[in-house]
Amino acid sequence: MSISTPGGPERRPTVVSTGKKPAAGRPAAADKPAGGKAGKGTPRQTAGGKGRKPVAPVKVSQGRSWGPIALFVAVGVLAAGIIGYGAWAAYKGSQPWQDRADAISGVVDFRKKDKGLVQGGQHQQGTIKYDVLPPVAGPHNPAWQNCMGDVYDAPIANEHAVHSLEHGTVWITYRPDLPADQVAKLKAKVQGKEKLMLSPFDGLDKPISLQAWGFQLKVDNADDSRIDEFIKTLRVNASVEGPNANCAQGVTATGTTPRDLGNQMDQPVQQ
Repeated sequence: MSISTPGGPERRPTVVSTGKKPAAGRPAAADKPAGGKAGKGTPRQTAGGKGRKPVAPVKVSQGRSWGPIALFVAVGVLAAGIIGYGAWAAYKGSQPWQDRADAISGVVDFRKKDKGLVQGGQHQQGTIKYDVLPPVAGPHNPAWQNCMGDVYDAPIANEHAVHSLEHGTVWITYRPDLPADQVAKLKAKVQGKEKLMLSPFDGLDKPISLQAWGFQLKVDNADDSRIDEFIKTLRVNASVEGPNANCAQGVTATGTTPRDLGNQMDQPVQQ
């Protein structure tokens, strides 16, 4: 059935208003072309309902912060160094003590050079001539020099000192003209420490000479790190009578003439 309207059939039917407005940003349904597609001249809709493309943010290139990077690298290098040193120290500590002694720069190992010299138990009275000075081994007096960290302010008898070496003592000697501050540093290393003793020695070709049974090291000053290495490696270890060889109740007198106290045979010597 056809509906006729005033003005003829060509006129559009009257549209009844529903009271609703078109959604904002959208054209009314009556303004849309057939097929639902935007016609020419109609701007394409974008986010936010605006008719233009959003402007892309401009990236600002910033320089790198080198401070934290340098700190990270420094910490890494330090950690690697600590780990490396620990591994080296562990390896070195696992070596036999005699190998560690031979590795000390400048040390002389008479155990290799003269095996007859380092035979223990050669006790004899009287003055003994030593080819190596200060002596490092060989025949010696039956009485030992007290070696409980004793610091002697005058030369002592070689014959008693060598016996102390046989017990595992490190004997540090120095030229009488060594400066007082150098002597004080040596004294601090020795005083009160068992199986160490210190005394001046005339005629040294180096300011300081260290002796253990069969080993010798000569250095120029008391700050030389090899002194501590020599002590650490050879004190007690170099003993040919075992770690429990006595160092107390020995001769405490100074003077280069040995005290003939009879054939003590490692019995304590009373003063």
